[in-house]
Amino acid sequence: MATRSIFSSNPTMAQRRIAALKQFVPSFTQSLLSLACVALLCLTYLSLRSLSPSNASTPFHRSMSFSNASTPQDVEDTKTTISSSIYHYPEVFLRNYGAMERDFKVYIYPDGDPKTYYQTPRKLTGKYCSEGYFFQNIRESHFRTDDPDQADLFFVPVSPHKMRGMGTSYENMTIIVREYVSGLIQKYPYWNRTLGADHFFVACQDVGVRAFEGLEMMIKNSIRVVCSPSYNVGYVPHKDVALPQILQPFALPAGGNDIENRTILGFWAGHRNSKIRVILARVWENDTELAISNNRINRATGPLVYQRRFYSTKFCICPGGSQVNSARIMDSIHYGCIPVILSDYYDLPFNDILDWSKFSLILKEKDVYQLKDILKSVSHEQFVVLHKNLVEVQKHFEWHSPPIPYDTFHMTMYELWLRHHVIRY
Repeated sequence: MATRSIFSSNPTMAQRRIAALKQFVPSFTQSLLSLACVALLCLTYLSLRSLSPSNASTPFHRSMSFSNASTPQDVEDTKTTISSSIYHYPEVFLRNYGAMERDFKVYIYPDGDPKTYYQTPRKLTGKYCSEGYFFQNIRESHFRTDDPDQADLFFVPVSPHKMRGMGTSYENMTIIVREYVSGLIQKYPYWNRTLGADHFFVACQDVGVRAFEGLEMMIKNSIRVVCSPSYNVGYVPHKDVALPQILQPFALPAGGNDIENRTILGFWAGHRNSKIRVILARVWENDTELAISNNRINRATGPLVYQRRFYSTKFCICPGGSQVNSARIMDSIHYGCIPVILSDYYDLPFNDILDWSKFSLILKEKDVYQLKDILKSVSHEQFVVLHKNLVEVQKHFEWHSPPIPYDTFHMTMYELWLRHHVIRY
């Protein structure tokens, strides 16, 4: 009643209050909208700027200047030009690669006798040499730190390849790995901080991967750097890393810029140790345009006949074998023959960095029946572009000792660097 009497006794004052309130609400709303627009514009500008190369005054072209630095000190001293066409996000790769070179650190656990299964590589040759090269390169690089408190990741340096070389059975391998890792957990505090999420191990041989299966927490939590990255049997692409299986040393020099010599449409020769290989040989071994062999090329036919066939072929067929991966893919890249990936569930090496569609053909296994039609549908102009990009990407699929910028070791370290951000202690 009191409120009512005020309005009735002085209607003019009430009307003025209501009118003032009506004027205030729209002006306040407009102010909020204006402020929101300004904030949105600022955020948009900052986001676009963060995606640009550090030198914003330089326009982005097809080729970019990458710092060619094996150590942070070399960044200003050496430059190399890398084409942008083979990368998903070249500007991001440019910026992040420099940050990795400058800041990334890995601690190697010192435990284990190097003369047995730990610390040092078995050898730097053969089809599993990628494991050995990583063991060698990590010790030669500036990424290694002796201070675990400065480390971004922790390397568990047990080599399944060395175990196999010493005749260790699979059962004993699992026991050795379990006891070694359990000892590290008890001796050091670092595992328990993240339950092993900032730890990683390296294994190229598929039996070597199985050696870690006795440690479920390591398979589940830690980063697995493996040559057999089949994501239908436990491999997790956003956590684990696909390591290229490279058979080094290469028997012959790298191919490239030799399109006129490539007169064979497609080539494959190898063991029929998988369903897709059996189908490939059965369907195409008698075709006159495809050089498909029912088995490996006999060395008695001449020296390096198999390797030289890569030089004269446009497309090299790369079906999965006992595992999804095959060293033939890296052979194809080295010899300048466009790899045709014929393997389901294969997380291709460096797939989140490199655009494999720019230098290879990626098919489903069911496409094997239309293989020749698919290869012939690639125009000469398209083939020229694929071949040019393939030559550009060769640098990323080569091991060196000591490692050099942008080689397989540095690309693998980049993959690890990407993953350490989500598990930083």
